[in-house]
Amino acid sequence: MKYKDYYDILGLQRSATQDDIKGAYRKLARKYHPDVNKAADAEDRFKELGEAYQVLKDPEKRAAYDRMGSNWRNGQDFQPPPNWNEGYEFGRGAGGGGGGGGAAQGDFSDFFETMFGGSGGGRRGGGAGFGGRRPMNAAGQDHHAKVVVDLEDSYRGAQRTITLRVPVVDGQGRSSTQERTLDVRIPKGVREGQKMRLSGQGAPGTGQGPAGDLFLEIAFAPHRIYRVEGRDVSLDLPLAPWEAALGATVSVPTPDGSVQMTIPPDSPAGRKLRLKGKGIPGTPPGDLYVQLQIALPPSTSSDARNAYLAMEKAIKFDPRAHWTV
Repeated sequence: MKYKDYYDILGLQRSATQDDIKGAYRKLARKYHPDVNKAADAEDRFKELGEAYQVLKDPEKRAAYDRMGSNWRNGQDFQPPPNWNEGYEFGRGAGGGGGGGGAAQGDFSDFFETMFGGSGGGRRGGGAGFGGRRPMNAAGQDHHAKVVVDLEDSYRGAQRTITLRVPVVDGQGRSSTQERTLDVRIPKGVREGQKMRLSGQGAPGTGQGPAGDLFLEIAFAPHRIYRVEGRDVSLDLPLAPWEAALGATVSVPTPDGSVQMTIPPDSPAGRKLRLKGKGIPGTPPGDLYVQLQIALPPSTSSDARNAYLAMEKAIKFDPRAHWTV
């Protein structure tokens, strides 16, 4: 995927105001409109301008885009970092492709679709976003944000203080963010991708209209040991060669404390063992899968080298005997 420098496409600095963005787009859109400009690349250029405008005219999309930083160059290979939109509060989601700015549905780049295409947020009561008119007594807009918690929070439940950044536009048309802090209870058994609803924590209503809700999408912080898929958790368990060959009882860490596991004799590397019900709590709970790895002791001492030589003589073993040439 190639990075799109939307500011460069519109010939703007990152400090551009909303009026600057609108003016630059209108000027360039007239220049490259396919009905006016018959150059071979005019249509592609026009679509590119529309995509840039679709992002930068929207304070929410622009805030998410700006978080990527200014070190990327147009056309550079790019992959968004995990949880790139963590902690940003949006009224309409970080994206929601389509509509306006000269690019038709389906004409957006892979970059746009990855960053913004699938996250359209709902709204209630006909409320407008930034700058739109809203009827009297209208319900407030629902807001959405992604928050990252520890896997252990899902096992035990937790009380966490989170800080969210909300995109705003000042009186001069400059985009910025404001922070707000919330105390949130993470329920036991919460799954990655699950959405928690905080009633009345969205945008305020108009007149007598109720406030919208805030929906928090849960993501797990990367863990040095565990991997998560749905409610199931897995980890790699190193074994000494004699533990794998002779069998053993070893202590296995889980996010809810260590448990004892019996390793059967002659267990090969890569074998998976299951600890039923030791995954993320739920009805039913997930499982914890242990994948065995063989850890070789270093042969840095004379005793260790002699032990390996004795093993070589005592055990007639060819690890490549199954190969056929």
